[in-house]
Order: sequence, then C-alpha cells, then structure tokens
Amino acid sequence: MTDMNPYGELMLLSGTGNPELSDRIAREMGMQLAEMELTRFADGELDVKIAESVRGHDVFLIQPTCHPVSENLIELFIILDALRRASASRITAVIPYYGYQRKEKKTQPRDPISAKLMANIIELAGANRVICVDLHAEAIQGFFDIPVDALTATKILARRVRERHGHDVVVVSPDTGGALRARRMARLLDAPIAVIDKRRPRDDTVEVVNVIGDVAGLKAVIVDDLISTGSTLVGAAVALREKGATGVDVVVTHGVFTDGALQRLHEAPVDEICVTDTIPFPVGSRSFDDAPKLRILSVAPLIAEAIVRVHEGRSVSELFR
Repeated sequence: MTDMNPYGELMLLSGTGNPELSDRIAREMGMQLAEMELTRFADGELDVKIAESVRGHDVFLIQPTCHPVSENLIELFIILDALRRASASRITAVIPYYGYQRKEKKTQPRDPISAKLMANIIELAGANRVICVDLHAEAIQGFFDIPVDALTATKILARRVRERHGHDVVVVSPDTGGALRARRMARLLDAPIAVIDKRRPRDDTVEVVNVIGDVAGLKAVIVDDLISTGSTLVGAAVALREKGATGVDVVVTHGVFTDGALQRLHEAPVDEICVTDTIPFPVGSRSFDDAPKLRILSVAPLIAEAIVRVHEGRSVSELFR
C-alpha cells in the first residue's frame, strides 16, 4: 500500500454477501471500506452507486457468492462492471466462497459445467484477478484466463485441531476425492490418514461403504471443503465410531449449512464442528445457542495478507508454506 505501487492506491469495497468478513478484513489492514450504495428498482433489479472515485486505483471487491447464490453473483457482476467503467486501474474479485463450484465437470450427458460459466462471466464483467479460498477442485483455477490466487484455510483449521488434540489424531477424508486435502492436513499435524469409501445412489444421499485405514483408539478429524446437507459427514462419523474412533471432529472451510444440516450434525456422534467465516452465520433463524458444537474461525487475516501481497507485487505462495 505505497504510492510507488504502479497500480495506484489500494481500495477495498464490499458487496452484501458477507459484510462482517469484509469489515474484519478491513480492520486487519487498518483501512476503511469505500462507500457504496446498493439499491433496487421497483421490480427488484439491483443498481449500484460507488460514492468515491476509483480511477487509477487498485480495487479489491470482497463478495462471496453464498446463499442467495444467484443474487450475490448478479451483485458481483454489476459491481465489477461499475468498477471497470469507472476506470479502476486493476480490479481483483475477492470471492471467499465460489458459488457453483461443485459443477466443475460433466458427470452425465447434457450436464452444464457451471463453475466454468461463472469464471467466464466474472472475467467478462471486468475482473483482472481473483482471490478465493479452498476451491472444491483445484482445476477450477484453470477455468480463468486471469490470475487466480487460490488460498487455503488448512493451516487455520490445523491450528484448532492441534489446540484440542495435539498430534494424537487420525485425519479422515470423507471420500476418495478429498484425499489430497486430508494429506495436507495430516502433514501439518504429523498424523496418519484414513479415507471413507462411499457410494452415492442418488444426489444428496450417501451410503458409507468402508473405512480405509486404522482409526481405532484415535481421535478422528474429518476434513472437507464444505458442509451442505451434512449427510456425508454424519455417515462418516457413524462409520468411524463403529471402527473404534474415540471421538470425531469435523473441520471444514465453508459452512453452507442447508436446512436441517446443523441439527443433523448435532444429533450425530460428532464432538465439534469447526468452520471458517467465508460464509456468514447464523443461517436462517438459527443462533449460536442452537449450535453448541459449532466453532467459527476467521479467514480475515489470511485474506488481508493476500490482498496486501497482491497489491505490493509480493509472493502469495509464501502463505502456504
């Protein structure tokens, strides 16, 4: 954040997707969010008015595309377009939670690849760069033709596991596709890993088949990128307990929490559900009193450091080491 930066002054803006996280990021950086007014026409269409000049500025727009996903995406596109037309020097879309990311490939004939479509529109709307946290599939970075800094909350979650259990744990992937994520966590904790072999007979239903690895006598820590319905994690927790795990924690980056998910997890043999604040909580009418097992950690320091490094032209990959 120096006048010598070729992109000009750094400026932070926030959409309405997660204003609490945006405020935390701004505080971490010792900055104020730029003023912006979002209004609606009588028919519900969004309009945006940016109250400060962004000409020649290095602008970072913070807007996760969580629920309501389509509304937050449209808001992101409109603000990006406004910034582009206002002659911002560079526009970075900071998307802590990237919506539609679970459709990153075709799984059956005539399927869309929605994650790629969103990438196309984000670029078309005016983004020059993207910062996101824990994508569902690393290949999504390749959907963009602009630089993507894909951050990970693994260190933040591993610190919580270490506080609770030290190194006496087994890190569990809830499916074979998440084995790499579990391996990274296990490396930080110097712990063994296990994998849940599951089958999904229908969308949003999970049948746990087997636990690959030894979990008997250990605290099991299930690692995943997001919680939606919670069915996968509930089935995994039951299977781990049956195999002799002395306890089960769940650590996940994105707490999507569709209707009934938190209740489902609280009724399962799970000791703690740890998520980050990439998606705002409470969801719906629930409060923290209704979710005693839930713990939320902030990714604000991680994102703030990434923004500063991008602005100053320094390495972002150092954050992963």
